[in-house]
Amino acid sequence: MQGNIHSIESFGTVDGPGIRYVIFTQGCLLRCQYCHNADTWEIGTGKQMSVADIMEDLTSYLPFIESSGGGITVSGGEPLLQIPFLIELFKECKKLGIHTTIDSSGGCYSTAPLFQEQFNELLNYTDLILVDLKHMNRKKHIQLTGMANDHIIQFAKLLSERKIPVWIRHVLVPSITDDENDLKELGEFIGTLENVEKLEILPYHKLGIYKWEALGLDYPLQNIEPPSEDKVNIAYEILTKSLTFYKKVLS
Repeated sequence: MQGNIHSIESFGTVDGPGIRYVIFTQGCLLRCQYCHNADTWEIGTGKQMSVADIMEDLTSYLPFIESSGGGITVSGGEPLLQIPFLIELFKECKKLGIHTTIDSSGGCYSTAPLFQEQFNELLNYTDLILVDLKHMNRKKHIQLTGMANDHIIQFAKLLSERKIPVWIRHVLVPSITDDENDLKELGEFIGTLENVEKLEILPYHKLGIYKWEALGLDYPLQNIEPPSEDKVNIAYEILTKSLTFYKKVLS
């Protein structure tokens, strides 16, 4: 079983608990305006790597990974475009007791029977999913990513129903994803989920602009600057207050 891989980071520290062996898969359906991995968009390209090759490399780092309470994280791109590969990879990880994490936007989530069958099997070997909720407003989500968010909301709800642990992530982009009403709506939605272990506000940055330029693409947020630490803290406070209030109302 082989996967289309963009790159590998052997000592990741921000994509799940502990030190992570992070695999960035190739291919994504979304076209986020702030994407810092635009070179992962194209489907069917990247380096072909087998599960055996990855496991051989991963095991060389296990002493560091295990001592930190870490594991493996598969990010992207969008890893759920390669579910059969993930199933085989995570099966091998579980044989060694390695903690498994998927970092997904849910952008390719589908109710199609084949996707559901494969996804349900994958969940049997998945310990944690990092869910990137980009925007709750459908129209603004389309403007930001090129795609509606109906199926992404379905994705988050399903994970809640299945009690799959998740960390919710939201990229804070000034003037685009930081509107107070939008943040309150997002917080209220998160408050309906029963499986959220952590909530992260990720400040927008410009570190991926050079990739857009190398690909001959016009970067759409050229004039937008990263948010200040205070803005990030305020957004986090709005989200947490909204979800806490919603949970109190429900109870």
